[in-house]
Amino acid sequence: MNDFEIKQIQEYLNSKFGSEKFVAKKRKSIDDSCEIFHDNEFIGLVYIEEDEGEISYQFHMTILREDLLNS
Repeated sequence: MNDFEIKQIQEYLNSKFGSEKFVAKKRKSIDDSCEIFHDNEFIGLVYIEEDEGEISYQFHMTILREDLLNS
């Protein structure tokens, strides 16, 4: 995933959720995804996927049960 794509993902998330707190960062030595942070907290990964010439981005977020109980 290149810097332009990462910037586009960050802008999309902030626009979609009416926020300025999403930050997308390049991963070290891994090119197929970027890290997503919200308010400086890591919340997940966005992966790039190509299928039959179409490119899509998949957001993967893990929510721990203990986080649900503490909210």
